Amino acid sequence: MAYETEHQDTQYCFPNINSSCVKGKRSIQEYNIMYVLFSLLSAWTVFLNLLVIISISHFKKLHTPTNMIILSLAVTDLLIGLIVMPIQAIRLIETCWYFGDTLCGINLIIIGVIFSASFSNLVLIAVDRYVAVCHPLLYPQKITMAKMLMCICLSWVYYSAYNTGLVINNGYFDTSHRTDVCYGDCSVIMSFSWLVTDLCLSFIFPCVIMITLYLRIFYVVHQQVKVINSLMKGGKCVTKGSVKRKSESKAALTLGIIVLVYLLCYIPYYICTLSVNSSTTITVLEWTVYTNSGLNPLVYALFYHWFKKTVKLILTLKIFHPESSLINVFTVHEL
Repeated sequence: MAYETEHQDTQYCFPNINSSCVKGKRSIQEYNIMYVLFSLLSAWTVFLNLLVIISISHFKKLHTPTNMIILSLAVTDLLIGLIVMPIQAIRLIETCWYFGDTLCGINLIIIGVIFSASFSNLVLIAVDRYVAVCHPLLYPQKITMAKMLMCICLSWVYYSAYNTGLVINNGYFDTSHRTDVCYGDCSVIMSFSWLVTDLCLSFIFPCVIMITLYLRIFYVVHQQVKVINSLMKGGKCVTKGSVKRKSESKAALTLGIIVLVYLLCYIPYYICTLSVNSSTTITVLEWTVYTNSGLNPLVYALFYHWFKKTVKLILTLKIFHPESSLINVFTVHEL
């Protein structure tokens, strides 16, 4: 996969194969800069999401249904930084796929599963916040740890089966009989019916559900804040339940920001893949989606005080102290 000398007119991914794809030309400086930048981006994404995973997994006070979804989302973001980014960076820099048809199919399955699971996590977040804010009395019965873990596992299993069927049906494990690709290419080419089906199941339906639920959430939050503020201005005592509802509202708004950022990254990408033929535009938007995986921990750091505290405990290695998992990270004391 070494770079090609610039004095040659045309380079091919596999010079000894007639149907080989044409290899793009890059200078040594371009290769080095791109590999360094993408390596740093991948490492940054893995490191930040690993902090989220360790925080929620280690500290028992964080073992809540909502945080289980955040944990699942952090796992998908970690996999994007650990698997998707390096492989896609090699494809982008080398402009060739050197790993064969089988790994091409597996790579497409992994990407499909990870991004589908991300969207299903966002839907679960929307449902969780909807019940917590709009039906707070029913929340403890409707949303439990067991039910949430089951939903998360089922979503992973479902999208694994769905994306495997999608890839196999479109013949990505054997491109030797396809005339629409050259040798050394690993691109997504689906029939129109599969394209519409995938667009609806993986993007449109989840977006409709999330937007509908969050519109309702924001309306209820607005009404609750008005009531609490009116009570405080009137000098009346604010009940513990009111304080809790305000806390739930803040959590809903924080997670709503994560959902909004996801949608702002995904919607342009999906629109362009359907309407724009410019590979450069699609590549930029594709990497915008990947980069989003490194932004979520920054949102947690800005809005979740417990995340700042757990990161400090992790980086100072205090999680290795006995009974550290029992620390109340909401009112943490130094060990």
